[in-house]
Amino acid sequence: MKHSDQRPKIGLALGSGASRGWSHVGVIKALLADGIKPDVVCGTSVGAMVACSYLAGNLEKLENWVLRASLTDVLQFFSFRLANSAFVDIERLNRFLHNFVAAADVLMEDLARPCAVVCTDLELGCEVLLREGCVADAVRASMAMPGLFPPERIDQRWLVDGGLVNPLPVSACRDLGADVVIGVNLNSNILNTHHVEKPGYFATILNTINIFQDQITRTRLEAYPADILIEPRVNDIGMFDFQRAADAIQEGEACTRRALTDIHRRIGA
Repeated sequence: MKHSDQRPKIGLALGSGASRGWSHVGVIKALLADGIKPDVVCGTSVGAMVACSYLAGNLEKLENWVLRASLTDVLQFFSFRLANSAFVDIERLNRFLHNFVAAADVLMEDLARPCAVVCTDLELGCEVLLREGCVADAVRASMAMPGLFPPERIDQRWLVDGGLVNPLPVSACRDLGADVVIGVNLNSNILNTHHVEKPGYFATILNTINIFQDQITRTRLEAYPADILIEPRVNDIGMFDFQRAADAIQEGEACTRRALTDIHRRIGA
């Protein structure tokens, strides 16, 4: 379906990728600067956070925070209780989400444009799209990386990180009626890093996550290709290299600018 003015409905799919996800901020900035406003936005994990922050009108606040945040600031979100284990501090995370993504009383259905965030049903292993309910709860569920975040209970389901089933939610944008989907893939070439020394506990976890993210993203893109695929060159940014937000945002902007000609061709603008 197209708008009455015949302009196709534009969908923006923001993929998972932890600290690489700050590239999404640059992507959105470049699109808006060129007059391209997505009609629907879907996100997985960090993509869900950025998508909802944008649609709630808080993207600039979020960008300002990540640009000045240090590794110490990030580590404060975790409470270390057991040797070699870390668990997110939910109270601290909630304060962050309410300040920089959406206030506690903001609902998904109240956002500026249709939005869905991707989660995984922990018991059934299936994809769950959240389009209603508390924004902060939905984002927290979509980001619930097993081993670091506890599962989130929503609508009688235990939900975890959406990246387990759909790291790049092109299909979700189609479900919301998008005619042309711009997909932002943060998992391109993430397996090129070589380790000389034996990886430690967290390195093993993160490399394992990279492996399945790479494989699942490839499979999903084969089944549900984006009309325009933006792939920021951020494979050298580790999942918790949050101090490199400026690099990620800059690359997101640059990569999007390179795709503008193709985007305008696709949307007829």
